[in-house]
Amino acid sequence: MTIQDLAAPRLHTATDRFRPLAGSPPVDWLVINGLTPYPEALEAMETRVGAIAEGTAREAVFLVEHPPLYTAGTGSKEADLLDSRFPVFPAGRGGQYTYHGPGQRVAYVLLDLKRRRQDVRAFVAALEAWIIATLAEFQVTGERREDRVGVWVRRPERSPTPDGSIAEDKIAAIGIRVRRWVTFHGISLNVDPDLDHFSGIVPCGIRGHGVTSLADLGIVVSMPEVDALLRRNFEAVFGETRDS
Repeated sequence: MTIQDLAAPRLHTATDRFRPLAGSPPVDWLVINGLTPYPEALEAMETRVGAIAEGTAREAVFLVEHPPLYTAGTGSKEADLLDSRFPVFPAGRGGQYTYHGPGQRVAYVLLDLKRRRQDVRAFVAALEAWIIATLAEFQVTGERREDRVGVWVRRPERSPTPDGSIAEDKIAAIGIRVRRWVTFHGISLNVDPDLDHFSGIVPCGIRGHGVTSLADLGIVVSMPEVDALLRRNFEAVFGETRDS
């Protein structure tokens, strides 16, 4: 990626295909039941990323739910932690403060970009495309924004923003880290979390916009149903998976 590429508008990078080299093994797909403590998930990611980089483990996606907590990315600002009502964990990923909790599907995506495309911006665009395609299965229109990573939903039924534009809420956040060209951390999709729990932070450092969920949009769906659609749309973007 060149300096010119980095300076180009973010939305100029869009991809709905981020597949591995021909002959690559499928991605391990692991759904972890119950609430996973954040330090446990972080340790599992660290271990697996090291093994993927060494060529001794397959790429993987870990699907988890966490107990209520906040994570602080490398760009976090103290002023954006409004109420430390839940434990706060340094995450080591990019981005700022994020909430995780029950009813939110967190997908940790551990992929080897050397087998795919050594382009972090394209990888983030592929994650956004994956989420948008999954939301479309529920007739929800998710959108990307130039100045805001993640996936957003327009809320025309609400009062417009101070500049007169249509109100928007974030339904899915993205925060990643790359080590030795292996990705970790990933996405969080709000299925039916307690949205009040987000009020303890300025989510991702973005003021003036809210957060939403499938349930908040009137879509009642189980986590296994969401997982099935996440998997189907992941395979369309990133390639074959296998149960792990």
